[in-house]
Amino acid sequence: MATFLRNQCKQIVAATLMATTIAVGINGADAQESLNPTESQSIKGAGASFPQLLYQRYRKEYESDQGVEFDYTSVGSGGGIRLFTNESINVGSSTLIPSPIEKNQMEEGLLMIPTAGGSVAIVYNLQNVTNDVKISREKLAKIFTGEISNWSQVSPRLPNVEIQVVVRSDDSGTSLILTKYLREITNGKVIAKRKPDWGADVFAARPQDSGVAAEVRRIDGAIGYVQTSFAKQSGLAIARLENQAGDFVRPTVEETQKALANIEFNEDLTTNSIDDPEEGYPLVSLTWLLVYQKYPNIELLESTQNLVSWILTDGQEFNEEEGYTKIPPDIAKRAIEIINNKLKVRPY
Repeated sequence: MATFLRNQCKQIVAATLMATTIAVGINGADAQESLNPTESQSIKGAGASFPQLLYQRYRKEYESDQGVEFDYTSVGSGGGIRLFTNESINVGSSTLIPSPIEKNQMEEGLLMIPTAGGSVAIVYNLQNVTNDVKISREKLAKIFTGEISNWSQVSPRLPNVEIQVVVRSDDSGTSLILTKYLREITNGKVIAKRKPDWGADVFAARPQDSGVAAEVRRIDGAIGYVQTSFAKQSGLAIARLENQAGDFVRPTVEETQKALANIEFNEDLTTNSIDDPEEGYPLVSLTWLLVYQKYPNIELLESTQNLVSWILTDGQEFNEEEGYTKIPPDIAKRAIEIINNKLKVRPY
């Protein structure tokens, strides 16, 4: 099936990219340009920090494979939804499912295309601590609600150092993943939000994974949360978390796959809640591309189809190398069918 999909995609790409150059990206003033490709032939994309490292790999491989450019800039899931709604970009990205109000504001329509699964790492900075830090479900919740304020309360093996909690300051899918999990393990005491009110003072709030990582790296005793591949690239220490089965696990691809093994997809390719999986690493999510249904011309429509089809076929081969899981082949096939059948050019 995977071979069939790859061959099908390559036929589409060969037929439609002969005279088309794609440059997917966004920066500064470019974010405000129109979707009209007569002003710019590039497809502009922005959104979640969660898949940023994977999309950077896609850029490299897509350019090598297809001879075209693919750029992606992280502005957070909330930022990606806003830019997509304002039609400032051609494709968005989010680990959040847009609200009904947000969807109603998307005049050109919305298709959500899953591209990968991933995990959120709990990162920390404890100088002179070389052993793995294990954090139970109960104590993880107490750390982020201010009920535990010293590392010695997490484990008697850890130093008498004050815990400095660092959180995201922006509208973040990563924050929602963490707070949804905390809501489950506290029986609703923590409210799941994109931009949470933690109910206690935090040491610092910073935008993007990069901001949280920099602050955790700077402060002895700090704890925070970032996408796992980013945490590893940044050289941050990563805690082992207790899952529902009582095992303390690391956020590996294998443990993420276990957590996502029984995930169910809805007709629109969104998923039901993954708040507290029974097995595997507990802080996991899928990530989606946000794609318009209506386009001003056939060139922009076909460029979008080609890019998405490549990501769902050849591009999937790089997911695990970058610390993400693949989309199930049947879901990838369904997504390609949706992209090929539901994208339209105005007027209809």
